[in-house]
Amino acid sequence: MNPIRILIIDDHPLIRLGVRHSVESLPDLTVSQECADLACVHDWLNGGGAADVAVLDRSLPDGDGLDLVPVLKAAGMKVIILTVEDGDEEIRAAIETGVDGYLLKSSDTEQISHAIGVVLQDAGAFPPAVLQKLYRAGAAEDPLSRLSARELEIAEYVAQGHSNKVIGAKLNLSDNTVRNHLANIMQKLDFHNRVQVATLVLQHLKKTRRA
Repeated sequence: MNPIRILIIDDHPLIRLGVRHSVESLPDLTVSQECADLACVHDWLNGGGAADVAVLDRSLPDGDGLDLVPVLKAAGMKVIILTVEDGDEEIRAAIETGVDGYLLKSSDTEQISHAIGVVLQDAGAFPPAVLQKLYRAGAAEDPLSRLSARELEIAEYVAQGHSNKVIGAKLNLSDNTVRNHLANIMQKLDFHNRVQVATLVLQHLKKTRRA
């Protein structure tokens, strides 16, 4: 089995060293490349560079790391943001670009390696502290009312952090069927990724408990 390839993008050498340590602590992970800025990433990709997961800082010398997210996703990578930015607006901006995970630089090596494993299972790696910051933006209408009973089931499992494979096993559905349902859910809700679905469900549950 080929090792899982990790791209590390951060302008701080000590942060890159810490992420590399997390990656190299697991036998099935390897670091494909380290980059300190956007230009390095573009040059590497244009030269045929490839990876499975990118661990990306937002604050880079030549721009916002979020500008790289569409490029990295187009290259087939899962993207985990690793940053000091923990404000609501910063987190929401990252979510809206379609990142697969969001970690703060206070995370330890075990949390980083765990997040890599989670996103590779098509699940979102968003710690509770990050998700809680997204609870605040509720809408007057309940968007979940647009979903079918089956779609609601799947949305609830997404909120529990389960991957498509696990959801399929629980509901006796194929991975493709779960993926299609999830695509329909995001289309109905005008969402771009599963963490937005998870946040909405958790928000709904929180309001229900208060009622």
